[in-house]
Amino acid sequence: MRLGFIGTGNMGTVLIESLITGKAVTDKTIGITNRTPEKAQPLLDKHPGITYYHKLEKIVTESDILFFCVKQNDLFTILKQIKPYLSQNQCFISLASAVTTEQLETWFPASWIRLIPSITNRALAGTFLLTFGKNCHPRWKKTVRTLLEKVGNPIEIDNRHVRIAADIASCGPAFLSLLLQKMVSGAVKKANVDEQFATELASQMLIGTAKLLEKNHYTLQELQEKVLVKGGITGEGIKVLEEGRLTELFEAVFSATAEKARKDAEEARIYFESE
Repeated sequence: MRLGFIGTGNMGTVLIESLITGKAVTDKTIGITNRTPEKAQPLLDKHPGITYYHKLEKIVTESDILFFCVKQNDLFTILKQIKPYLSQNQCFISLASAVTTEQLETWFPASWIRLIPSITNRALAGTFLLTFGKNCHPRWKKTVRTLLEKVGNPIEIDNRHVRIAADIASCGPAFLSLLLQKMVSGAVKKANVDEQFATELASQMLIGTAKLLEKNHYTLQELQEKVLVKGGITGEGIKVLEEGRLTELFEAVFSATAEKARKDAEEARIYFESE
């Protein structure tokens, strides 16, 4: 079985390297192409068994599962180019979160899957959010699940929950990274501590916290309760965070991402209605 990847940007590269590192596939079963060939070279240098395709139609016809790891607008452009070369026996996987499997199935009836990966997959952890098209063959559902289970936790979601699930699972690492970065900046400014030292402490704290959750030692609420001693130092810090209205802050974050998703979905609707 051959896997083709159109696009080797951040998420395309994470997905490819995760599958290889997790031994879900070997590099010899993978083909890639990129709008700018030079950007794919580091991946080819690291995994010499990967085949690079200079022509879109070639990677399409020689792949059993084809991943579209490109931005939404680029997806529309590529779909127009490759439609004559698609086969209903293939499986197609799109990473464009605002494009529904229903739209893709209407455009070309075949086995379509929407996949939202996370950068945490590079560590063979985290989730893969999956939406299967109504016509997706059970064989492809099983095959894709089996591949992804070797490098993360595939979770099937419906269209209603795509945005909020993606905000937490896929955008979340960036949100947490920013919060941690601000914690380090505050420590440096307030206590004149070395930034590298503070960053190491914060990083190890996050890793340790994740392991506590992974091993089900504590829930999120229990973690706070275990660290927070009544009348203690942690409690004072928690008060400041609560006064900062973090819940309202994240509601605003989710509102902003939902609005961007709405605009992307409208753009997708117009595209598929015009086809």
